Amino acid sequence: MALIDDDLRQPHSDAAIVDRIVAAVMEQKLAAGAKLPEAPLCEAFDCNRSQIRRVLIVLAERGVVTLHPNRGAFVARPDAEEARNVFEARRAVERSIVIAAAARLDEAAIAQLRDTAREGGEAEARGDRSESIRLSGVFHLRIAEAGGNAVLSKFLEDLVARTSLIIGLYGSRVARSCSEEEHEALVAALETGDRERAALLMERHLAHVERLLDIRDAGPTAADIRSVFGAPRKGGPETP
Repeated sequence: MALIDDDLRQPHSDAAIVDRIVAAVMEQKLAAGAKLPEAPLCEAFDCNRSQIRRVLIVLAERGVVTLHPNRGAFVARPDAEEARNVFEARRAVERSIVIAAAARLDEAAIAQLRDTAREGGEAEARGDRSESIRLSGVFHLRIAEAGGNAVLSKFLEDLVARTSLIIGLYGSRVARSCSEEEHEALVAALETGDRERAALLMERHLAHVERLLDIRDAGPTAADIRSVFGAPRKGGPETP
């Protein structure tokens, strides 16, 4: 998963670039609707346009990017119906995940989840919304990793990335997007191996996050690709 074991990837493979872009979406470094021009991406990842086009096709298949003929690639901007569908999918997938994880989590994994929940609460308390959302994603992905089903884990990674876009577009700016207390209650249920309670808490938690959405129109967004991925700025005009 991009936020957990990205270092295991080759630095400039297609998979590594896909993971970096997904991570940037999850961390809200790339906003919904942001244009992804090929030239800055090539510069950022030291690769050619053919590779970037392959990567963008993969991201489009995963629902993270939208490709528009003659206009290029954009970070997906989910509408209200898609937002509801994503949360419905998460409730179904994460119910299965927590049931499996409840039988497999050891003390070290439980401690790691508690640390992640605490760090997320601290980020929320200091007003670091992007970090709070990132850590919430890490929390859910760590549970999936512990569940032992790699297919479900990968599917959830895509759903978490899409949820980050949804929260960025529609999330309330005055209410928490993911409660530290709810995460801690979930960890407590997992620690005791109470699968049904863990599943119920997960469903309630995701329903709560969805209820906090404040659906509104969102205008187009620009992204500084060089800044997001740390590419050095070179002279000359930028080409799309």
